[in-house]
Amino acid sequence: MNKVTCFILCLVLQHLSLQLQSQQTIRTNLLHDGLTRTYSYYLPANFNQSKLYPLVFNLHGYGSNGDQQEFYGDFRKIADTAGFILVHPNGTVFPQTTQQFWNVGLVGNSNVDDVGFIHAIIDTLSKVYSIDPDRIFSTGMSNGGFMSYHLACVSNRFAAIASVTGSMTLLTQALCKNAQPIPVMEIHGDADAVVNYNGTTGVLAIPEVLDFWIQKNGLDKQKLIKTSVPDINKTDGATAELYIYPGTNEVQHYKIINGAHTWPGSPFVIGTTCQDINASLEIWKFFSKYKRSLVSTKHASNFNIELFPNPANDKILISTQSNSNLPMKVELINSVGQSYLSKCLNTSPYELQITNLPPGIYFINFIQGSTKQTRRFIKQ
Repeated sequence: MNKVTCFILCLVLQHLSLQLQSQQTIRTNLLHDGLTRTYSYYLPANFNQSKLYPLVFNLHGYGSNGDQQEFYGDFRKIADTAGFILVHPNGTVFPQTTQQFWNVGLVGNSNVDDVGFIHAIIDTLSKVYSIDPDRIFSTGMSNGGFMSYHLACVSNRFAAIASVTGSMTLLTQALCKNAQPIPVMEIHGDADAVVNYNGTTGVLAIPEVLDFWIQKNGLDKQKLIKTSVPDINKTDGATAELYIYPGTNEVQHYKIINGAHTWPGSPFVIGTTCQDINASLEIWKFFSKYKRSLVSTKHASNFNIELFPNPANDKILISTQSNSNLPMKVELINSVGQSYLSKCLNTSPYELQITNLPPGIYFINFIQGSTKQTRRFIKQ
């Protein structure tokens, strides 16, 4: 991954002066959870403040950053013609490796709230620009693809997600148990030596990821539509197959035959890179079909959750405020998805005893009607 990152950096340095002069790319930061978090966003050509715009997050891989991802998995020309706002956030640096990452349970024990950071970006941009709340999407490379799946599972603000060379951790799979269906696309090379197509310890194989979402989205595997993508570039060393599982919440998979840990269609060739498709264009074509399903007010709820103290030793106080009379279910799991508690809250504040829990990172899912929120805490 470090060689990949260095190669991308060398390739894009020549473009940075133009990038910094761009009037459409804006770099900024916000304070979230005690950390100053940085991100950039790209306003499309002919931007009109009075127009309602979709929002697309493009998340970098492990050891990379938003600037590199902006060039490597480039959506800017597509944003100009299709008319959407593009966001490139930066992860945080994991101390043991000094590499930027997204916190999805892949790297050690981290309490960084990346989901809350993404939500904060949405809220911040929505105060300044006309963002369509029903057309917010996430995609990303490698660890950014993992994060997009994570957002699909723990956030209800996204209309569809796509992953390029990413997968799902066991933690994300566990957190996804009560998630709503959502359209997903996976683009992955079967010769990927970084995120293996057939999975590895703690990471699902790509066929397992597809099966998970086919079942989650209520699709019929027997209705699979499989096509071979025309091999328009005979010298790239790769070909592509498209698998479509049709339905209201469709699942699509581009299997890149002999494809490496690379973004198809990218001009920066850092391994076998399929040039028969443009991943960015295919992802937007997929996203453009969807709007977030509007939840019936009969089952919708709006609630706030506070945990104190965090980190904690023996107990945590859970304070809830909700506009709904529906019962609130809580689920306590650890960082590998093992369940410790599942019950309904009857009082607020509620005292959760954690004395017998081993030290580590834990997650509490709060589910009320069709609304779900997740909170993270550290047991010392």
